[in-house]
Amino acid sequence: MTKKRARPVIAIDGPAGAGKSTVALKLAQRLGFVLVDTGALYRGVALAARERGIAWTDGVALGNLTATLDLSFEPRADGAPRLIIDGRDRSGEIRTPEISMGASDVSKHPEVRAALLGLQRRLGHDGGVVLEGRDIGTVVFPDAEAKVFLTASDHIRAGRRVQDLTSKGIAADQEKTLAEIRARDTQDSTRAVAPLKPADDAITLDTTQLDIDAVVEHLIALAQAKGA
Repeated sequence: MTKKRARPVIAIDGPAGAGKSTVALKLAQRLGFVLVDTGALYRGVALAARERGIAWTDGVALGNLTATLDLSFEPRADGAPRLIIDGRDRSGEIRTPEISMGASDVSKHPEVRAALLGLQRRLGHDGGVVLEGRDIGTVVFPDAEAKVFLTASDHIRAGRRVQDLTSKGIAADQEKTLAEIRARDTQDSTRAVAPLKPADDAITLDTTQLDIDAVVEHLIALAQAKGA
């Protein structure tokens, strides 16, 4: 019998541009929880593989690489997590469109997912944590006390992605970004291992017509009902 956690694990899943990162950060801040961005871990693997000349299609080599990487998070002043790879802050380098698709590529491989699974579970083991990704409620923490699947129309998600990139000084085109999001949606939802989908007991929330604050308030109520 699984020991009851003193504070809940909150799992937030969903496709790119659904608002997961912003919502997860605000939710963690409001609750005083730790935030774990699991997508950043896959981005980190993609970045490290590119730098070492390892193809994103080589599952065995990627799995071996992942097992050797020292991956951790350190909070910024605002609570947002910085991804530290082998002692270096790489959080700014993992947010490009190329590394986004690379993360989707490397996440298809069972060897990579197995290497990261234990780390993700350790980070959330004691509860009091918000984890956001694509398989938190289905694979990483199927026993999470609160599970949410955020979604939105692909046009809205592309617009949010463009806005996010341009705010970081990265040039982005709406139509190209829309095509990239659709390609990633297809790749993530059809992969053989841990495909992107809502957990059976997750609450699905469409954020197309909702602002961030409204989504956060909805999740605060859910988290409090689960003992946050």
